[in-house]
Amino acid sequence: MSAVPPYDPDAPGPATYVYARVADHIAARIEAGELAPGSRLPGERDLAADYGVALGTARRAVEDLRDRGLVVTLPAKGTYVARPEDMPSRITE
Repeated sequence: MSAVPPYDPDAPGPATYVYARVADHIAARIEAGELAPGSRLPGERDLAADYGVALGTARRAVEDLRDRGLVVTLPAKGTYVARPEDMPSRITE
């Protein structure tokens, strides 16, 4: 298991949308095992505060993670890291 460096909004790299950088960081944490399958992600407001972004940006990052199949959102319950059998093959291989 490798440690994922802290989120750095000013990190060098290709110019991308902020929501994509946040989603990529959370995806890296999932892949590294820092966020275990079945674990609950912080709420969108908490994610926004943790990453220093607007609520809409955090919301879009979670949507992107859902689109990738890395998390599932249960209405009125929260967002959880998908279990291995629900994840795309590139993560579980």
